[in-house]
Amino acid sequence: MYDVIAAGQELDLPSPEDRFLDRELSWLAFNERVLDLASDPEVPLLERVRFLSIFATNLDEFFMVRVAGLKRRINTGLAVPTVTGRMPQQVMHAINIRAHELMSRHAELLKNEIGPLLDAEAITKVSMDELTESERARVDEFFAGHVYPVLTPLAVDPAHPFPYISGLSLNLGVLLRYPDSGKELFARVKVPPRLPRFFNVAEVTDRPAGRDVPARFVALEDIIAAHLDALFEGMEVIHHSTFRVTRNEDLEVEEDDAENLLKALEKELLRRRFGPAVRVEITEDIHPRVREMLKDELGIDESEIYQLPTPLDLSGMADIADVPRDDLHFPKMVPQMNKDLSLRESSDQVDVFAAVSSRDILLHHPYDSFSTSVQAFLEQAAADKNVLAIKQTLYRTSGDSPIIDALVDAAQSGIQVLAVVEIKARFDEEANITWARKLERAGVHVVYGIVGLKTHAKLSLVVRQEAEGLARYCHVGTGNYHPKTARLYEDFGLLTKDKAVADDLTKLFNQLSGYAPRAEYSRLLVAPTRVRAGLIELIESEIRIAEAGGAGSVRIKVNSIVDEAIIDALYRASAAGVEVEVFVRGICALRPGIPGLSENITVRSVLGRFLEHSRAFVFGNGGDPIVYIGSADMMHRNLDRRVETLIELVAPNHKAEIIELFDLAFAPTTSAFELAGDGVWTRTTHAPDGAELTDYQTELIRRHRKRRLIGEDA
Repeated sequence: MYDVIAAGQELDLPSPEDRFLDRELSWLAFNERVLDLASDPEVPLLERVRFLSIFATNLDEFFMVRVAGLKRRINTGLAVPTVTGRMPQQVMHAINIRAHELMSRHAELLKNEIGPLLDAEAITKVSMDELTESERARVDEFFAGHVYPVLTPLAVDPAHPFPYISGLSLNLGVLLRYPDSGKELFARVKVPPRLPRFFNVAEVTDRPAGRDVPARFVALEDIIAAHLDALFEGMEVIHHSTFRVTRNEDLEVEEDDAENLLKALEKELLRRRFGPAVRVEITEDIHPRVREMLKDELGIDESEIYQLPTPLDLSGMADIADVPRDDLHFPKMVPQMNKDLSLRESSDQVDVFAAVSSRDILLHHPYDSFSTSVQAFLEQAAADKNVLAIKQTLYRTSGDSPIIDALVDAAQSGIQVLAVVEIKARFDEEANITWARKLERAGVHVVYGIVGLKTHAKLSLVVRQEAEGLARYCHVGTGNYHPKTARLYEDFGLLTKDKAVADDLTKLFNQLSGYAPRAEYSRLLVAPTRVRAGLIELIESEIRIAEAGGAGSVRIKVNSIVDEAIIDALYRASAAGVEVEVFVRGICALRPGIPGLSENITVRSVLGRFLEHSRAFVFGNGGDPIVYIGSADMMHRNLDRRVETLIELVAPNHKAEIIELFDLAFAPTTSAFELAGDGVWTRTTHAPDGAELTDYQTELIRRHRKRRLIGEDA
């Protein structure tokens, strides 16, 4: 285990609190960047609404996992100071202050800015009082036919204890009175989660919504509130308001003690629903008595109560963001078939095996189509009579995934299929169990990786009988085998027939399905044994180059960077004169630009229409760059508790493509967020002369279209 204090003393680095940013507050700073996009008037309006929804969803997960875990450790007395020396109670206090600020800003942004702009575009959230007669009739019909039969009002009295409030559910708290006795009671009504969050009361039309076709939305909780008399016949409704509870929904499975991981996880999933409350959101108009009741019954502190304007649960704004108004969305982007896979005769399906036999193919999703590359690779393998075996890792995928269907088809046709399924992929556990069982029933050999480790590596290996003998085709990627998110997540993937890579994947799959603890790899760095050590060795090599008078260079693109050993290595590199560029989407514990520590380190972040998900590493190596892509973030969990892979790219054009991305991201003409040493991010969208800077993702869309056209004309 890396001793931060000892390492700092040995290497003459500042104290931990002066060289690391707090992880949790850095995450909140990431979500603030999402909110900055929602606040940006130059972002199309409905995309701003989508960023509002993403902010809310992100924050839900943060409270369910990070805050919940912190609270659990405090309550059990197991909490220890953070790497920066702060006590967990101090971190929790700072989180509460920051979260309150951000959630208030989030709600006000909708109320005061985005809401009026939507109104101006005839996309309006309306109250029940604002409905026309015909709209009210449609709402009444919707309530009677779709909502009322689902509702279950729960009374609270001596015969009915306070009900269990499920995590992230939206609820109505209702105060009632008996007309005869005047006795007052409380009842809770859960807003059905599987019904539309917002109901469009506008006239149904066959045309897409446009300026002349209004979209008028009523919140589901408002519809229910307007019909409370139907739920509580004979009672007088005194008051109603909405509230929402967030619970600890992280899972804890002791794998070493679990006789059957699948069954153990299923039991834990049942317990998840009953985790302790970590946040309660209430509306501004809540009755003081209801507020106190919730506080007492849920056992929460005053600081964990968030009082906000209506509506609560802005994650539901995704329904409004989907209104089909092309003029209010980002311009449509259709993924292109990778130029190395494309054929002159577009009507013909590409032969992936033939294409990969002629050259290695570097994919960049979503700019390169997933369906015509990775998906086609596995579908063709499943239907190929010459394919003998398919070995595949699966971390997240959709339930109706063509990837799952291809593996099922392959197994049923007699191909030997191995699926290494990660059933502990957070919040996808239940879905993963379902399709793992589907694979098992089809005859797929399903294994759950190595005890104590999550399998996060993105790997596929196809063994095929060819005239020259057995051939092995490989895909090593940075993203999940998930056709839906592949259209939204930015990721790399390498398709190759290279023997060294095939040998590496064969060894790794043998380790995942059997026992091969001493396997050594040629082009792969594999966690938990070699990723951290391998990257630090490469950083140290750049330090030696700089100390010898050369131009040392380290470029890293990750989702998050927290690992202290990696960060300290980058500080040493900076001190030696190595130019370090870190391209990070989320958490960054590194402090850039501090004299004597990190003046040669620049940290940038790009957020936009696509989620930057790929991981890439470029080391200058004295003019002969060493380039890796892979699945590993610079987090303790990735480097110590997961099976991760980084693969070295060897083709000069592939290395050049990754380098070009860094050049673009760090160009002074590119719009980005930049991190200062105090943890504050600053977004720059315009040059000093007022000229608009290049949008990173828009430029990549343009380049890929151009590349495809050149490929077609070649």
